[in-house]
Amino acid sequence: MENFRSLCQRRRSIRKYQNREVEPEKIEYMLQCALMAPSSKRTNPWEFVVVRRVETLRKMQACRTYGSGMFETAMAAIVVAVDSSLTDTWQADGAIAAEHLLLAAEEQGLGACWCQIYGRAVNDPDGNPCGSSEELIRELCGIPETLNVLCVVSLGYKDEERREYDFEKLKYEKIHHEVF
Repeated sequence: MENFRSLCQRRRSIRKYQNREVEPEKIEYMLQCALMAPSSKRTNPWEFVVVRRVETLRKMQACRTYGSGMFETAMAAIVVAVDSSLTDTWQADGAIAAEHLLLAAEEQGLGACWCQIYGRAVNDPDGNPCGSSEELIRELCGIPETLNVLCVVSLGYKDEERREYDFEKLKYEKIHHEVF
């Protein structure tokens, strides 16, 4: 069994995917990992929507002017929606669950990429805001207004290679001991 550091070293954002179906059992494994993510006071404020319909995945490209091109080739996606009425730490709780999805995808031999939705806008061809990313995903996936759409994790078999992190190039200057 590999160690956690090796998994983190290997996991990179993948934005190009092969035209190959992602097995349901791999998605189920990822969801189980996300359901075990820690949350404030064990509120478990997240909900997950699995998207496998290619038509819906391609429509998700419109959720952002930049940063959503991965849905052009994604073979699946998992929407992370969070109930902000349950806890004031809903964004952190949802982010931790999404990170569990990303690491589990890598462990399963899949590529994945986080697409931020909450607080983002959709722009028209001239670059002017014309809608909410959250509203578009909410509409595509039938997500109720009571939930905030935090992000969408795109999934698929990798059709690009990214180098692993180099331990020697990590920004160790970001680490402080005892005091800043």
